[in-house]
Amino acid sequence: MTDAPTALPVAAVIEASRQMLQKQLYAIFTTPVAGLGPVLAQMEDHLAFQVALERDGILFAAGPMWSDDERDWHGEGLVVVRAGSRAEAEAIAVRDPMHASGARTFRVRPWMINEGTMTVRLDLSSQRFVVV
Repeated sequence: MTDAPTALPVAAVIEASRQMLQKQLYAIFTTPVAGLGPVLAQMEDHLAFQVALERDGILFAAGPMWSDDERDWHGEGLVVVRAGSRAEAEAIAVRDPMHASGARTFRVRPWMINEGTMTVRLDLSSQRFVVV
């Protein structure tokens, strides 16, 4: 019996999924350093920063992460950005007021999108849209 490998080179994963999307993004996991007080104090500036990233086409998705039981929020968040490299994604994260102020710390992980679905419904008459 052969043990399964504990890791594969990125090139092997890319080759195995060559028929898929292979869109490289970067996930920024953000965690409070000293409780919710400093996080809440930076929230307005943080959200303005996120909206600017969205407007500039950098932000793919972002939002709070609940506790595992889905009952509480301890100040954690996830931000997914479009960037040319991990270093570029880190530079984006450093500029976030949450991180610049020291309210949160962050970790950046490369994330390649291969599978999934996104549906947007656009009602022309009312000029409304819904992400399904």
